Amino acid sequence: MSRPRKAPLAELLLAWYDRHRRKLPWRAPPGKAPDPYHVWLSEIMLQQTTVAAVGPYFEAFLRRWPRVAALAAADLDDVLHAWQGLGYYARARNLHRCAIEIAGPRGGRFPDSESELLTLPGVGPYTAAAIAAIAFGRRAVVVDGNVERVMARLHAVEEPLPGAKKRLRALADRLTPDARAGDYAQAVMDLGATICTLRSPDCPACPWSDSCAGRAIAVSLPRRAPKPERPLRRAMAFWITRPDGSVLLRRRPERGLLGGMIEAPSTEWRAGPMPTLAEARRLAPVPASDWRRLAGVVEHGFTHFRLELAVLSGRVDGAVRLDGENGAIWCHPDRFGKQALPTVMKKLARHALKHG
Repeated sequence: MSRPRKAPLAELLLAWYDRHRRKLPWRAPPGKAPDPYHVWLSEIMLQQTTVAAVGPYFEAFLRRWPRVAALAAADLDDVLHAWQGLGYYARARNLHRCAIEIAGPRGGRFPDSESELLTLPGVGPYTAAAIAAIAFGRRAVVVDGNVERVMARLHAVEEPLPGAKKRLRALADRLTPDARAGDYAQAVMDLGATICTLRSPDCPACPWSDSCAGRAIAVSLPRRAPKPERPLRRAMAFWITRPDGSVLLRRRPERGLLGGMIEAPSTEWRAGPMPTLAEARRLAPVPASDWRRLAGVVEHGFTHFRLELAVLSGRVDGAVRLDGENGAIWCHPDRFGKQALPTVMKKLARHALKHG
């Protein structure tokens, strides 16, 4: 008597997904076609951000810009302002650029292949694969942190990340089916997010438990190479006020870190000691009086470095000519909520208002 056929891993996972799939704001219900705009918007938001954090932002964006044409027609400042709190603001700028391209030259239609999706602003290999699979059902190998963790445990890969990335992708490729590619991609991510979690994997509930080579050491996988310590940069920020209480702000350059966001002017963010008071005054963006350094510093962590900002407070009493080319403006703190201030500048504002 022959033994019953053992279901392939993809088949087991899809059966589990049909019973346990997460309900997410951007995920199409069973039997309904995904909306490419929803898939693209959510995938851009989810880059380096959690599902829990993205949900309210996704719904707010859809209420304000329900179609890609509406987002394309929006002012970039409005998009950056709506993005506040999600971080990595280059994503917001590329989101807007991509919407303009889709709504214009592409007639409102998203491309459906990985190769074409990769030509869009802000769309990298992972995002292209995710959109191709989820929005259009194309077979694509979708590998995020959840998938890497699942593959490392399933195959007991002990080589540490990031060196193991290529191998983990190859293992994911071997398991990816031709049919129901979008469901499969979401199923693996759901498995990692809800069952094969970072610290407390629920192995008995896993549909792949019987085939998992790394079950006994799951909590230790994937291994990671030690991260180098992030360097420290320092700068002196200028908190310059005029008699009506307005504060001098400026727009950062479009390209680079926090591109296009609004900030208080500062000296260069540099390694080494904090600028002296005399050095900072020479670099002030406008002539001011009553200079004084406020107590304490503002600390903020970016992906690749840490930042310490001292705050130099000054005052202007008469009319001051601003450099319109760098987007300098006067803004009262009561209206800071209308400006696209990144988190580090919100910290700085709270610090200056408390100690000023």
